[in-house]
Amino acid sequence: MTALAEQLLDVARGMTAARLSVGTAGNVSVRNEAGFLVTPSGMAPERCEAADMTQVAADGTPRGRRAPSSEWRLHRDIYAARPEIYAILHAHAPFATALACQRFEVPAFHYMVARFGGDSVRCGAYATFGTQALSDATLAALAGRSAALMANHGMIVLADRLDTLLDRAIEFETLCEHYWRARALGEPPLLDAAQMTDALDQFHWYGRPRPLDTDTPT
Repeated sequence: MTALAEQLLDVARGMTAARLSVGTAGNVSVRNEAGFLVTPSGMAPERCEAADMTQVAADGTPRGRRAPSSEWRLHRDIYAARPEIYAILHAHAPFATALACQRFEVPAFHYMVARFGGDSVRCGAYATFGTQALSDATLAALAGRSAALMANHGMIVLADRLDTLLDRAIEFETLCEHYWRARALGEPPLLDAAQMTDALDQFHWYGRPRPLDTDTPT
């Protein structure tokens, strides 16, 4: 578990370095055989050691020397509902949070929206942080998606591997920045359903290393 805790801490520190969150805001977790490891409550990643990462069982029972993030319910419920997910990042990233505070979804203004599983990225209903109501609202917004906005709160991003989670979160924040800037120029035109279906088909391989097809002319 120590190696996994160190990897989790590296991601949490990377989240701060990328300015997805500052201070004690935000949290990261990774699934393991005993449930999941999650960053602790009230501690900035720069002040943490690997031993501060908290083990939480599937029933919500914590174990370790630190209390788990106040959003541990959210992580628990996503892992229970989405067996293909192995890592979760929640942050108060600037552009994602600006959109979330306006309760905007991210529509099909760019084909990269498909990166997150559909023709839009939804914004979940508002609920107080750390509550079961917030977990329920966010899980609904994530149906069929790997990212969502959380009204008046921030963003959440899911991945099937811990080592891709931070990159995926940075991609999502960049997408939110692009949408924020596009809206500043006026309502952007949207891709239609057929165009987004084509994009979704392409994302079956996008972002994954592939061998060179030597039969394809270059």
